[in-house]
Amino acid sequence: MSVSQAVQYRRHFHSHPELSMQEHDTAAFIEHELRGFGFDEIRTGVGKTGVMATLSGGKPGRVTLLRADMDALPVEELDEAPYRSTVAGVMHACGHDGHMAILLVAARELSARRSDVPGKLVFCFQPGEEGHAGNKLMIDDGALENPHVDRTFALHLYSGLDAGKVGVRDGAFFASSDRFDIELIGQGGHGAMPEKAVDPIVAAAELVLLLQTIASREVAPRQPVVVTVGSLHAGTTFNVIPDRAHLQGTARAFDESVRQELPERIERIIAGLCSALRLEYRFAYHRIYPPTVNDAAINAIVRETAARVVGAANVVDPHDIVMWSEDMSFMQQQRPGAYFLIGARGPHAREPHHSARFDIDERALQIGVEMMVALGLHE
Repeated sequence: MSVSQAVQYRRHFHSHPELSMQEHDTAAFIEHELRGFGFDEIRTGVGKTGVMATLSGGKPGRVTLLRADMDALPVEELDEAPYRSTVAGVMHACGHDGHMAILLVAARELSARRSDVPGKLVFCFQPGEEGHAGNKLMIDDGALENPHVDRTFALHLYSGLDAGKVGVRDGAFFASSDRFDIELIGQGGHGAMPEKAVDPIVAAAELVLLLQTIASREVAPRQPVVVTVGSLHAGTTFNVIPDRAHLQGTARAFDESVRQELPERIERIIAGLCSALRLEYRFAYHRIYPPTVNDAAINAIVRETAARVVGAANVVDPHDIVMWSEDMSFMQQQRPGAYFLIGARGPHAREPHHSARFDIDERALQIGVEMMVALGLHE
């Protein structure tokens, strides 16, 4: 296996990031590389910019899909690495550059070992993971058919885990992710005469606190839930009470039944508060990604493979749940699949994901490639 090739690929992608659903040059680069590997079929434009390659193995077996995501984030990189982003305001701050590099090298290795491959392999390079549901778009474009996929595997490089380790967990691993938008409508007035106004800022401040009672008082402590207000905008100057306040936030859960109850719980609190404080409101709830749930039988293959690749002592099992979300959840709703973590934290790579100084310990690339190749060879 060419570790240096994985590093080269990763650094190329890191230097040339593209935002969600705009991964045109990235997709063209991947297609160009895949064309030299001898695949049965290469499909482009799947889910707008996705790329898929199919390889028929020399042994009977199932159809296995291996996936990597391609998109970067709207982040201005502050790291001074020689391979830093060359695109202003865009950065691979989540490790997707490494995911593509891993899958490209694994694709080459598995193509060279075609006679050892059971069944068929589908290499899936997916756009729009960062909030655009590119995984679902690819499904809608037939990514799980022709050939009919039997199982899926995906990985994520993780700065919360030391390089050299692999994290696995049965069942729900990553949370759902939904967005809510709230507009509180009051009556503006002079800051010195609040009695003649209906203040949406006071209501917004109360609402931020009240929403925290969903996790602390309405959902069982054994069920992880997050309701976070990430944006609050109101007013234009210091001595004017505005008419309106706008809030946006995210709601996350691991249990789908808990997730389904969150919109009603949020709106009930909004309605009660507005009734008490004489405001009107508008509320919109947008479902984005469901929880990512690992199939126990497929995950057992990851666990067994990881023990061979890094040694049983370096398999973190079960790994803690992770509150981020992942749109691979859509494929894992339709096919049994497993999603796992590759440790990427090292001496000079300790920043959290989505940080402007995020980087990975590139030793993780070798482990990622070995895992994907071994999974592709597993019967």
